[in-house]
Amino acid sequence: MSPLDLLEQAGERACHVEIGYFITRSGRGSELHYQSTLRDSWDLTTGGTRQTLVAAAAEDGFAYRSLRPGASSRLVDERAAKRVLTFRYAGVRRPAITVPGTEHLGLPEVFPRLESVEVGMGWLGRWTRPVQIAAMLQAPLLRSAKVQAALTRWSGRLPGAHREPDTDGRSLVIAVARDGHGRPLATTALTGPDPYEMTGSLLAWGAVHAAAPDAVLKPGVHGPVAAFGLDTLRLGAAEAGVHEVDGASARR
Repeated sequence: MSPLDLLEQAGERACHVEIGYFITRSGRGSELHYQSTLRDSWDLTTGGTRQTLVAAAAEDGFAYRSLRPGASSRLVDERAAKRVLTFRYAGVRRPAITVPGTEHLGLPEVFPRLESVEVGMGWLGRWTRPVQIAAMLQAPLLRSAKVQAALTRWSGRLPGAHREPDTDGRSLVIAVARDGHGRPLATTALTGPDPYEMTGSLLAWGAVHAAAPDAVLKPGVHGPVAAFGLDTLRLGAAEAGVHEVDGASARR
């Protein structure tokens, strides 16, 4: 069950959705119970990714929510790492810092009843909260053009900038649908190949599918669900190696 199936299962009561992206490793026990470390965020990523993440800390982001009770939800300005989300699955607690994502744009288009969409990156393990606090305290300083330029230069000189990521990386995606009071209605988890392979495979699938002579696409600029349809996206995810976690495996 994908995050989209999750919202369909939760029905009209689903007002909020939280989606967290995590990295795990294969060959080290259960992927569902593996808890990533700060070292994993180094060993399983490229120098370019780390440079992008450092640069993103100095830029404004966005989120989807209501600015005050009773007001309509909309896309709002919000810096990355403003808050920490907590995901619990298979007996493991996983923190994630909030980040801007395409989910903020695509999900409300298909599920207009949503009052908020939260996206979190959980690559930092137990260092998530310290990094979030540091980003919060340094946010005013990071707005300086000189500081942003210095940060970009520094991030490009980090050790290991040219090494390849370890080959045992895997992806874990957890999604939670909540009602208007914040109570969980449904939770699902998906596993897949490392973030690079998963992203590349999904993009390649989307390009091939869109170019097919018999492709039926919704004209205009849309999120993937509105553009391709949920059933088609399920097939694309499966081709990319992304699969729903077996419920029995999650309980072990």
